[in-house]
Amino acid sequence: MVALLVPVPWSPPGVDPGAWRAALAEDVVDLLAMMAEVEPAIAATAADRALAEAIAWPGMPIYEVPAATTGPVFAAAAADGFEQAAVLAADAADVPGLTLGKLLRPLTTRPAAVATAGPDGGLLGVAARLPAPGWLPDADLDATSTAELRRAAPTPGDVAAAPAWRRLRGPADLATLDPAVEGWDTTRALLSGGS
Repeated sequence: MVALLVPVPWSPPGVDPGAWRAALAEDVVDLLAMMAEVEPAIAATAADRALAEAIAWPGMPIYEVPAATTGPVFAAAAADGFEQAAVLAADAADVPGLTLGKLLRPLTTRPAAVATAGPDGGLLGVAARLPAPGWLPDADLDATSTAELRRAAPTPGDVAAAPAWRRLRGPADLATLDPAVEGWDTTRALLSGGS
């Protein structure tokens, strides 16, 4: 499972945008690193390599990709010998591990799966058997829709729908964070004035 460092165009008032982006990504990477039966990695463009190195766990692979889209990430994971991979937006700091597991589960019977990012559009993540099917578009997680992926498939059922989870891209998303839910420690510390 690969955390893709995506652009984060919004941050809460008074919070440094770079620190916000780093906190979100670190929480996603920490979650992936603690999941059972998952080999976590980070994908980043050259411009984001320093951030990837700062949040990576020891020995965690970092794939440097030419664009923050799914195609190059799937190609890198396939070149590393993986038979399947999921590419996850690194701005969903509080996503439950069970939700991520459900993104991979359909790959036993289907070539691809997708999880939407909720009502604001875009995708939380895309999973595929590797090498990725030739028909699978190189998805921009901010702009691509589930419908686009299904239209590209030989049959719409080739792209399974996994549970949606919103990404933290605006004030309405921030309001949905539940302090009682475990995880998202770095984001929580940043919001409470810690570092």
